Amino acid sequence: MTTQAAPPQFSVFMPQMRMDMATIEERVRAAEACGFHKIDLMDHLNPPLLSAAPMYDAFVTAAAVAAWTERVRIGHMVLCGQFRHPALLAKMVVSMDHFSGGRFDLGIGWGSVPDELARFSLGDEPPAVRAARLRETLEVVQALLTGELMNYEGRFFQLHDAQQQPTPLNGHIPIVIGGAGRKLTMPLVRDFADWWNCPVYGMAELEELLPLSGNARLSVQRAIGLAPSSAARDEIVATAQRRFGDWALVAGTPDEVASGLQADREMGAEQFVLQFSDFATPETLDLFATEVMPAVA
Repeated sequence: MTTQAAPPQFSVFMPQMRMDMATIEERVRAAEACGFHKIDLMDHLNPPLLSAAPMYDAFVTAAAVAAWTERVRIGHMVLCGQFRHPALLAKMVVSMDHFSGGRFDLGIGWGSVPDELARFSLGDEPPAVRAARLRETLEVVQALLTGELMNYEGRFFQLHDAQQQPTPLNGHIPIVIGGAGRKLTMPLVRDFADWWNCPVYGMAELEELLPLSGNARLSVQRAIGLAPSSAARDEIVATAQRRFGDWALVAGTPDEVASGLQADREMGAEQFVLQFSDFATPETLDLFATEVMPAVA
């Protein structure tokens, strides 16, 4: 008997920048109404390459998303491990888990914008050090989330007779780790991740990388330029290319976008994290849900 694959999951990546809270709320509510599985936010102290642009805090915005919704999961693409001590991070994560009714995922990385870390005096360390620090962060967070008394002696963190309550509502908070580096990132994926968000550049090496990912499920991040008609196609595609370049971009009519995502699906992608070129207007979300989701599923 053949087992049918589960339908893919679709997340809206909604960086909380250059939009006021009312606009974010409108689009989050629209995403849930349209059947998207998740909302992913970002985690920076100022937007990359747009340091003067307004942007809201990652966890405050996540709490707002939880209050505005009932079903969608909530996470980040991704939290920066350098920003928070693991004891503080564990407390924030389990608080979000309870506030959202068990709908929070811990998406985390070791810091992809070194200039940001230096600018805000958060360490000017090489990638190998930041990756090692993230490993300890995840070890400490996982230990604290058990609710048991724990001790930890690491290179970066030392905890003695440490204990935190409450524990996660469902016993476990899913962990999402992104990247494709064989030496620094993939060992973290193998050892900690429920989901591996493979960057588009990693898809060309997917056959070699998959054995390094352990039991993590495959997620892919894509930029989307979705045209409502053939007449609007060229303008929408040009705007998306100006905004994103060609990296990770899938653009065109609903049929073209579905075809592009289906190619990732055939390579094993179970989840798509999607950043829309028009900042996820309700009209575009509805069009995607109506015409693209069923074609990819």
